[in-house]
Amino acid sequence: MHKPVKYFEKAMTYGAKGAWAVFDKLNSINQKPSFTPKWSDKPLLKSYQKSKPPLGWPRTTDSLCPKCVPEIRNSIVDGKLPHEILLNERAGEIKAQIIERDGKILMVKDCPKHGHFEDVMAMDPAFFKHLEEVFPGRDIRAHADEKLHHHGSSTVKYGRGSVLTIDLTNRCNMMCDPCFMDANQVGFVHELTWDEIKTMLDNAITIKPRRQMSVQFSGGEPTLSPYFLDAVAYARKVGYNSVQAATNGIEFAKSPEFAKQAAEAGLRYAYLQFDGIGNAANSHRAVGNLFDVKLRAIENLHNAGVDIVPVTTIVNGLNNEQVGRIIQFALDNPKRISFLSFQPVSFTGRDEEITDERRQAQRYTLSHLAHDVKSQTGLGEPIRDWFPISFMSTFSDWADLTHGPNADWGSLSCGCHPNCGVGMALMIDKETKEAVPVTAFLNGDNIAKDVAKVNDAARGRFLSVLGMALALGRNYDPFKAPKHFKFMDLMKKFDKTFAATPGADKRYGKSTPDRTIEDVQKRRQDRWNFLFIAGMWFQDLFNYDFRRTEQCIIPYATQEGEISFCAYNTGVGWRNIVEKMHMTATLTKWYEEKGRHEIFAGNKKVAMTSADHTLNLIDEHVHAERNHTLDDLGIAKTAREEKTRARDAKLKSTEQLKKDAEDARMMSLYKEHVLGEKPLPQEGFIPLGSIGGIKPAEKKEEVMGD
Repeated sequence: MHKPVKYFEKAMTYGAKGAWAVFDKLNSINQKPSFTPKWSDKPLLKSYQKSKPPLGWPRTTDSLCPKCVPEIRNSIVDGKLPHEILLNERAGEIKAQIIERDGKILMVKDCPKHGHFEDVMAMDPAFFKHLEEVFPGRDIRAHADEKLHHHGSSTVKYGRGSVLTIDLTNRCNMMCDPCFMDANQVGFVHELTWDEIKTMLDNAITIKPRRQMSVQFSGGEPTLSPYFLDAVAYARKVGYNSVQAATNGIEFAKSPEFAKQAAEAGLRYAYLQFDGIGNAANSHRAVGNLFDVKLRAIENLHNAGVDIVPVTTIVNGLNNEQVGRIIQFALDNPKRISFLSFQPVSFTGRDEEITDERRQAQRYTLSHLAHDVKSQTGLGEPIRDWFPISFMSTFSDWADLTHGPNADWGSLSCGCHPNCGVGMALMIDKETKEAVPVTAFLNGDNIAKDVAKVNDAARGRFLSVLGMALALGRNYDPFKAPKHFKFMDLMKKFDKTFAATPGADKRYGKSTPDRTIEDVQKRRQDRWNFLFIAGMWFQDLFNYDFRRTEQCIIPYATQEGEISFCAYNTGVGWRNIVEKMHMTATLTKWYEEKGRHEIFAGNKKVAMTSADHTLNLIDEHVHAERNHTLDDLGIAKTAREEKTRARDAKLKSTEQLKKDAEDARMMSLYKEHVLGEKPLPQEGFIPLGSIGGIKPAEKKEEVMGD
């Protein structure tokens, strides 16, 4: 039996449907042209004006050869080729086809020199199709960006992105696998100076459309940079609402005071490496107490006012069973965790030279993620509840409309290719911990279409907010919502997220750069946790698609401009080139002048003043054994293990050859001295006399007269 308010809300939805019909009819009359906001030199795009890349299958796209590219990159790094070849030529590029075969979506391609390559894009064609069908289109084309976007085929062309990544240093206090940048292994240090950091942030706000972004300081381990806190403060100063650190959490776990200093500087999110529940699930990182470190980091950061985003690299056969356990961890701690990021493994950095056997065994796609969430938690229907991350751009467009032409910044907009990222939202009651997918009680497909119609009319704030309210109302099903959830809670959630109505910051707490710890605490008082479960699949050389690169929403700010995440880390591999071009010092020189920083490897434990925490855990998950799937298959788990096996196999092969030679020598001696056989000559000529039982014919004496 539902609560009485649910029946009232059900009646309200019927009223909203009728009101929407009238509103939509009137709203389609004399629609206004889109305005050009202060933060762009081009007008806002209506839904039907947005461009799209080729989608569906079979289709052809531009890709890279997994063998040619490393050869070209190494030649550039070694000084044998100029890096300008990447600007003016299509180095290493080949055509690829996206096809369906045997119930899977594949990328297949052929290199004239290195032959055939193929890899899985999705194990569920219907899911793949759904993501592409609901893709709303690209953002405003980037402009005023010529000085920062100039990287040949790898140039970012659309929108502004969502996360501006700045690697403060390539030094790290871990030596784990997988690793995008092969930290601590390249033989030199690349560490930004203070002037370089400021220049990158100053340059970033010159590109248009000038949208809000999360500025993410990364590495290596960004907290090792002497400028980490200053960089956080400066990013906040230039106007970015959201500043985050991609971190392993070690420094935050060791020092509550450091976490507090980071929060005071303006750190809003800790993008925390988090591979699973329990130390066994994290054992492949080779830090003895890494899970304990994560828990303590979460405790210290949350207490300081920093929100935590656990980030999990998913490797099939290594930690794919952790998907459900990590989501359960978030469900059990709804006041601490409001965002999860799963990243299907990208075979790059230390894993670029992966064998076909390991790649095929470890490949994990976004479709795997959606199905694993369903099978391991019972939450979410892959097609009903999962959408491309770019699906949210329709709502960002609505926020831009309500904020008006004089806003200093555009809203954060995730305009990536539908093959790049996906998401599912859960509405969680922080008191009862009941969790329901948002699109189970809110029709996602329909509301996006309705909001697009509101946006296309380009009305003022009042009518746009009214249109959104009616769209929410008519697509809302109170009987499928959480027990204590009300329609007004949904309205407040949208207002809180997009600051659509006057006074929103005062009601819910500010999220702007001038926010205080009091604002943070106020925003946390909301009973409802909107848990967003994201999947972000970065490309590697086996599935690279330049159509995805053009729409990248995670650009890297570097000394050579802003470069797509995948072009920087995985495709052409600009990281190796840029870091070598702007190398700070060789490791030897750095160690001589600066000394060595502490590295946790070989199962060394991190020393913490306390390992106490107040997080809710399931003992069965914490003490579970690690995944043994790859061990059972006899397949290496990491690049290090793969190299060790190859080395051991080579040594074994050499030893076997020596043994075979020694056995042959002993057999020869045995035959000669025991059996009395004469040894064979080295040149291969065998005199008849050396073959036992056969003697030369005796020479007959000639007789005269015969």
